[in-house]
Amino acid sequence: MASIEYFEVECPEKTGGRYYQKIADVVLLDHNLIRVIQKIHFFIDPRVPIFVAVGITRKMPGPVRLRDFSDVSVQDDKVTISIGDETYLAKLLESLWDIFGKERVEQPDRFTVVITAGTDETKDLEDLVVDDPSLSIYKDLIYALQVIQPEGFKVRRQYYGDGRFYLVASEDTLPEDIDDLVREKFALLEESP
Repeated sequence: MASIEYFEVECPEKTGGRYYQKIADVVLLDHNLIRVIQKIHFFIDPRVPIFVAVGITRKMPGPVRLRDFSDVSVQDDKVTISIGDETYLAKLLESLWDIFGKERVEQPDRFTVVITAGTDETKDLEDLVVDDPSLSIYKDLIYALQVIQPEGFKVRRQYYGDGRFYLVASEDTLPEDIDDLVREKFALLEESP
């Protein structure tokens, strides 16, 4: 299992910082996120009060497209999708129903989907994104950070995407210079070995 390259807890109270290091380590391990995170920095200052977690992820899995698990053949106004892997079938059907409507999508058997549609409507169908596993990983990551943050810190801002994530939380309103603080903590990650 890969380990996190950089894992730091910054806190003016040394004992509190050590406890948060243990809490974060256990929560990230319990949520199976150690393999996902490349670098992470926590900043906790109970005097303000503020909690900041910034991180960089390892390479995330890419989106799953229809062509990745199916063959698509077009004949006149019928498109036949031959499913090679049923893993994404439910999400595929939901997407097709959204695009074409349930009345135009049939499933004669568990490995075949037939769509009644013209070639103009289905020309880029093979590129249809059916699932994006990175979204659920980022959501799990933000959830884990919410578990780690101090109890009662309900005012928060979060971001995830592009290989980066952060969560800022406080029990009061967030400080006006919060964007500067987040940039400062990300700079520490970029300077780290």
